[in-house]
Amino acid sequence: MSDAAAHAALEQLMRDDRARIIASIVRTTRDLDLAEDALADALAAAATGWPRTGIPEEPAAWVLTVARRRAIDRLRRRTRDDRSDAALAELERTPSAPPADGTLPDERLELLFACCHPALALDARIALTLRAVARLTTPEIAAAFLTSETAMAQRLVRATRRLADSGIPIEVPSPEQLPERLDGVLGVIYLVFNEGYAASGDAPRVRVDLCDDAIRLGRLLSVLLPDEPEVLGLTALMLFHDARRATRVDADGLAVLLEDQDRARWDRARIAEADGLLERALLVGRRGPYLVQACIAALHASAPSAEDTDWAQIVALYGALLELRPSPVGELARAGAVGMRDGPDAGLQAVDAVRARHPDHDPGRVAAVRADLLRRGGRTDEAMAAYETAIARLPAEAERAFLRARLGELADQ
Repeated sequence: MSDAAAHAALEQLMRDDRARIIASIVRTTRDLDLAEDALADALAAAATGWPRTGIPEEPAAWVLTVARRRAIDRLRRRTRDDRSDAALAELERTPSAPPADGTLPDERLELLFACCHPALALDARIALTLRAVARLTTPEIAAAFLTSETAMAQRLVRATRRLADSGIPIEVPSPEQLPERLDGVLGVIYLVFNEGYAASGDAPRVRVDLCDDAIRLGRLLSVLLPDEPEVLGLTALMLFHDARRATRVDADGLAVLLEDQDRARWDRARIAEADGLLERALLVGRRGPYLVQACIAALHASAPSAEDTDWAQIVALYGALLELRPSPVGELARAGAVGMRDGPDAGLQAVDAVRARHPDHDPGRVAAVRADLLRRGGRTDEAMAAYETAIARLPAEAERAFLRARLGELADQ
């Protein structure tokens, strides 16, 4: 067999089974570094051995078995302590031969809940999840979060030590604990997606790597927890948003509002996948914030134009969302939808009501929404003043550049 064939098989294995292998070893040893080192040893053995002996019938099971043996070897060479002794004893009790049917144990869900445990700091949860479950390397995670490789490596070292030393259980929470813990896991996944989708830095482009990894995690959870409507709802929500990826920025790098996007370029395969997940979630009958947001996104995805969107239903859904998860962000979004349903003046009244209830909430964002409604209503001078306020208050250059372009259009009228 050629080296190229063995290399291709190993690449496929890393794409499909890396997280399962890592999760299986971490479940026993509580040591992410050890699991990754043992997997690297097993992959090296496969890279040198498979060209001579051929690819095993069940390559992933072969790699897991070798990785467990390498983990045992590494533990035996360590300075002994109680935790290493316990991990070694557990690994030695694990069957060394692959399962008869070649299937791998699937403990990714347990690992995901451990990485997202509330005992860990939020940045540690995100970094660990991307490393252990979404298979990003340290340089990739550092690049995704715009920090140095050294700083990210230090953050990961602290997080893995905390995971190993804290007694965090590597297990799916009990049915009583699951709703609270699941919300934390979903929150981490959505943070990863929004960091990629919202382009929070000065660059307006979508950071595709983060969006793709968040969607991959959502799909994984949808397989492992197929009857949880919030899992299905979040995955559908991300897919609906991501379907618009190619239309969110124009040729000059400026943001394109939803109403102005070329809907013919939206990714219909992603929308169809999201629709299927949403239908499954609605059949379960339990409503949560992600499911409601996915319903809102579905209405946008199905409308042929902004004018043809069912704004009345969207306003009602925002009301339902605010009952489940009250927030000034949701209130502001609802106010914008009221402006689309009832006209700019009604929208301005709703925005001003939000501003009165939450006078300190994101004044730049509030000013931007007001500016757009004033523009729609033909109140040019007031709109220009609101745009200037928003430009002065919003932190991201990409947003400021878009608003400056809007302001320039009004000035030219």
